[in-house]
Amino acid sequence: MVPAVSAEALGKRYPGSGATALDGFDLTVPPGTVHGLLGPNGAGKTTAVRILTTLLRADGGRAAIDGYDVASQAAAVRRRVGLVGQYAAVDEILDGRSNLVMFGRLFHLSRTDAHRRADELLARFGLADTGRRPVSAYSGGMRRRLDLAVGMILAPAVLFLDEPTTGLDPRARAEVWDAVRGLVAAGTTVLLTTQYLDEADQLADRISVLAAPPGCGGRVIAEGTPDELRGLVGGDRIDLVVHHTADLPRAAALLERVTGTTAEVDAATRRVGAPVRDRMQALTTLVHGLAQEGIDAEDLTVRRPTLDEVFLQLTGTGVTA
Repeated sequence: MVPAVSAEALGKRYPGSGATALDGFDLTVPPGTVHGLLGPNGAGKTTAVRILTTLLRADGGRAAIDGYDVASQAAAVRRRVGLVGQYAAVDEILDGRSNLVMFGRLFHLSRTDAHRRADELLARFGLADTGRRPVSAYSGGMRRRLDLAVGMILAPAVLFLDEPTTGLDPRARAEVWDAVRGLVAAGTTVLLTTQYLDEADQLADRISVLAAPPGCGGRVIAEGTPDELRGLVGGDRIDLVVHHTADLPRAAALLERVTGTTAEVDAATRRVGAPVRDRMQALTTLVHGLAQEGIDAEDLTVRRPTLDEVFLQLTGTGVTA
């Protein structure tokens, strides 16, 4: 199967500044999936998207969309991709339908086809009843859904979403997430860059984590499903909240004996935590130990690491996988 998106050892240096944006960037995205690109500011996420969509030329390596080389077959690549950037590209004075018709004409659709496609997309993105309202009256989520509709005018095989929910409230973000899920269910491949870890967790089948310079900057330092990435930082974790701050040292020592790992202590929340391998055995032993030592526990949970914890450990320590 030909990957929907592939990149091998992509490199990019910006002239003048000497800054390295990408340094050996690799990526493979199967068709019909969502792949997340995570990384701190300066890690090269947007640069990678610009190269893959033919807006920027790489200094080294190669990349392809549906098997078409982004450098030597740029016209064929542009016919297969859509791009939704960080900020809305629609005209706020026009209504939603007029925006879609305008972009359809810019993409060389006939007048009839542009109007037909606009109606199809308004219905697809749940905007049919708002198509005649000016975009200035749209909510944030509606604007981003209209932006997604613009990116889908030519029914691209691959849609690039560059931080699509920046600045949106939780309800609007959920609307965009639902729209993205609908696109993927219909067969579109999505490459998503985001700084929201819960967004990647909600949408992505696989995630690539990029590091920022110096060190491993501009390259993938870890890649896998969200659960696989969580496994890189120790699997399950036990979190214990004690009732009395004075009990924190004894609770931390107990947790370290039970788990055989170093406990993390947060005095402000009276919480101690540590990674654990055998969750049920550790939980049983810890409950028995708390009773024996007379430590009053307010809360005790076993959980998987969050992607925030994975991200901070991978990008902060240079862990590779």
